[in-house]
Amino acid sequence: MGCNNVIAFESPGLAVLPSTIARYAASDPAELLLEDLEPASVFEGIVGRSDVLQEVIDQIRIVAPMDATVLIQGETGTGKELVARAVHALSNRRASAFITMNCAAIPHELLESEIFGHEKGAFTGAATRKAGRFEAAHQGTLFMDEIGDMPLELQTKVLRILQEQAFERLGSNVTQRVSVRVVAATNQDLDQLVSEKQFRSDLYYRLNVFPIRVPPLRERREDIPLLVAYFVKVYSERMNKQIETIGADDMEALLDHDWPGNIRELQNFVERSVILTPGRVLKPPISELLRRRSVSKPVTLKECEREHILKAIEEANWVIAGPHGAAARLGMARSTLMYRMRKLSIKDERRVPVA
Repeated sequence: MGCNNVIAFESPGLAVLPSTIARYAASDPAELLLEDLEPASVFEGIVGRSDVLQEVIDQIRIVAPMDATVLIQGETGTGKELVARAVHALSNRRASAFITMNCAAIPHELLESEIFGHEKGAFTGAATRKAGRFEAAHQGTLFMDEIGDMPLELQTKVLRILQEQAFERLGSNVTQRVSVRVVAATNQDLDQLVSEKQFRSDLYYRLNVFPIRVPPLRERREDIPLLVAYFVKVYSERMNKQIETIGADDMEALLDHDWPGNIRELQNFVERSVILTPGRVLKPPISELLRRRSVSKPVTLKECEREHILKAIEEANWVIAGPHGAAARLGMARSTLMYRMRKLSIKDERRVPVA
């Protein structure tokens, strides 16, 4: 590969500095120096300099000092929590706590207690008084991730605390007053959930004061080299390795991949690459990406739809209805999903008896 090929590598969006090109010409043109790809600065843990990411950073800078409620939307793995942390770090509440909770990870029967806290004896197993997340976040920020998975019966109570900054612990009639900024996040289409009556419209409007959309990695491919260099540095130092370059062909393959898991997938892939690298040149298992692409890429639109629906159903453990069911994940009515399943011949194979 000649030097012209290295310069042409800018076409997918990689902004190579002139000094970097000169260093390539004086060294091996088939490799990229990772130190030249490292971001000049990292904004509150957010790596990248693409235009779409800069828009997100500009929005963070605008809203952070305003103490307004923020709703962060984006696919899984795009870095929504980093955005939330940046909002807190640039706010007037930065000296106080940043409390996180994942509404999808906490069992429904425990979620109310986690949010509001409880008194001793409030329910079976409540052996002591416990402060909830809102109480812990007093004077600070509460990050409510996967807000779209919150049960309907709890949404009214959350709306009240957002409006009045007051609540009662379970088992108590004493009103607690707090000052909490809420930053919520979801990978679901809340507009669709509202239309399907799976999410309260009044809570949605209260959360959606200042929406921020975090773009998927495929919309900011020019940030991939910066992220690769950043993660290589992090994991190389952690594993006591000295990795200095990456093959231009390997980087091009990383740029060409769609990264359905976004930055989280890329980060895990780079960590695995560092583990597999014996010397100074990063050895990413590109064949793994190619194999995954050949298996996962459907040929027709119908196959694409079938794969997308089947994935959502499997992630919901074949539960179709309800706030955590596949229909809610896909943003469609249960009847619509059942119809599409019949049209696409999707059947629950777990119910087929094994001979």
